[in-house]
Amino acid sequence: MTGVNKVILVGHLGKDPEIKYMEGNIAKVSFSLATSETYKDKNGNKVEHTEWHNIVMWRGLAENAEKILKKGALVYLEGKLQTRNWVDKEGMKKNLTEVLAEMFTLLKNKEGV
Repeated sequence: MTGVNKVILVGHLGKDPEIKYMEGNIAKVSFSLATSETYKDKNGNKVEHTEWHNIVMWRGLAENAEKILKKGALVYLEGKLQTRNWVDKEGMKKNLTEVLAEMFTLLKNKEGV
């Protein structure tokens, strides 16, 4: 059996999507997405926890996202986890885990429509 790498998120954009064009005029868009959950702690107090996710989209999906999505919008998306590794200018090893989105649906824009 092979592995499964599937992510489903519903959350709010933390910033407008940033689009860049790579070699060959290939579009790449990135933005942060906040997912929040609320629960009660052992004392019965309401606690809200927000998790921030780095989202990346490519090509036509990226261009559509840049046109449609804005900061604050509520979006449903599906994709997979991807981790990039590199060495920075000071020689330190760095890594970043992102969600490589394969589809999205706008649920509500920031105006609530």
